Amino acid sequence: MAKIIVPDRVAKIVKLDTNEFDVPAANTVEDALVAVCEQVDALKAHFFHPNGEFKNHFMLVINDEHGSLSQSVASDSTVEILLATSGGIDLTPAELSKEEVERYSRHLLLPNVGRKGQGRLKAARVLIIGTGGLGSPIALYLAAAGVGTLGLIDFDVVEESNLQRQIVHGHTTIGELKVESAKTRLLDINKHLNIQTHTCALSPDNAFDIIADYDLVIDGSDNFATRYLVNDACVLLEKPLVSGSIHQFDGQISVFNHDGGPCYRCVFPESPPAELAPNCSAGGVIGVLPGVVGTIQATEAVKILLDMGESLAGKLLRFDALGMNFRSVKVKKDPHCKACANKEAIKQFTYTPQTCSDSSSELTMLTEHNYIQTTDLAHMMQDPAMMQDSVLLDVRDMQELEICVLPEVINIPLGELEDQLFRLDKSQTHYIICLAGRRAERAADLMLKHGFSKVYVLREGMVGWTRDIDTSMPIY
Repeated sequence: MAKIIVPDRVAKIVKLDTNEFDVPAANTVEDALVAVCEQVDALKAHFFHPNGEFKNHFMLVINDEHGSLSQSVASDSTVEILLATSGGIDLTPAELSKEEVERYSRHLLLPNVGRKGQGRLKAARVLIIGTGGLGSPIALYLAAAGVGTLGLIDFDVVEESNLQRQIVHGHTTIGELKVESAKTRLLDINKHLNIQTHTCALSPDNAFDIIADYDLVIDGSDNFATRYLVNDACVLLEKPLVSGSIHQFDGQISVFNHDGGPCYRCVFPESPPAELAPNCSAGGVIGVLPGVVGTIQATEAVKILLDMGESLAGKLLRFDALGMNFRSVKVKKDPHCKACANKEAIKQFTYTPQTCSDSSSELTMLTEHNYIQTTDLAHMMQDPAMMQDSVLLDVRDMQELEICVLPEVINIPLGELEDQLFRLDKSQTHYIICLAGRRAERAADLMLKHGFSKVYVLREGMVGWTRDIDTSMPIY
């Protein structure tokens, strides 16, 4: 029997007890996947389009190597369906001062680095996308290592909830722009640095101009639109890209567009749908995980800049923090890739904003009538008569309610709502709550389609409530 492993996130949504299935040996991987979908019909819609075409936001790994639908499946094969969580650099070594020689002496003692290698690091220009969970360890270690020019791009400000994992920031910089907070810390580590800050969101209007000014790019972003934009700009401008991503307890790291290897689109041609792409605020992440992944990214960057060792180009390194194991999957260049096989088309691409579950812009049948402001709901909750025959329905995951929750809510996570609608009375009024409003919108849309007529979404969810009504309540 062959083994088929489906992504944990898909298994959770479909409510499976296991994510591993045994199927008879098949002529092709596609045949094996069809066999799994026959065992669990609900999987079919996740893996195949209505016309039967396999969905491109998954990668196929066969016996730890990048595979394809047409590949044959032997009885001892393991097929895993994996979901997405150009040469050397020409650097003229810079001269080192006496103070720099003393500072970097431990590098200079390495036979493969020496003065020339440290001079290459000083001459290098590296752009770090994001100064959050991944960007923090990346920036700290590259600053300490002596990478001469670091570009930091981020539009956000430091918040309390960042400090659990974003170690470049601290309490004294809460409220400051992240790039400025990080710059202060990095210059405290190494006064010899040149820090370039870009206080903006990366977009098709600025990405190509910004990235063109650097030798190497490290992606620490937290949304797929940015990941694809960064990849495409690096492909067009022929810049190596060190990529890292994290989710809960798992990490993925690779090097793209380098040494003849694939680009990000070769491995993950399309981004996953919203329900499979939660962000850190909705899905959570253990604080030490970005430290591990970001440090590996920094290591890969240093190796590329020094032109030494074997990079992760052509490989996807997977880290499971709970099992404390690393697995390396071979990935290959797609000769039909829409980016690296057709560079001229890149500037015509469009990028859909963030597809995570709390920021997707899926169309619903809601009208303005189906929303309630935080102040209006708070006023009603103070009068029991006004809340008679009303229900507060929170559609976040149970663990999110551990941080902040309104009194006397009914909790049914969005992914379970359709199967749990029988618990709700259609004659009652339902006020639907989530973190920022997007999941509540989808819940309201579902309920309206099932005959619930009095359905209202709390605008901006718990984010709005903690800002407008109860500022003492924690938020995430």
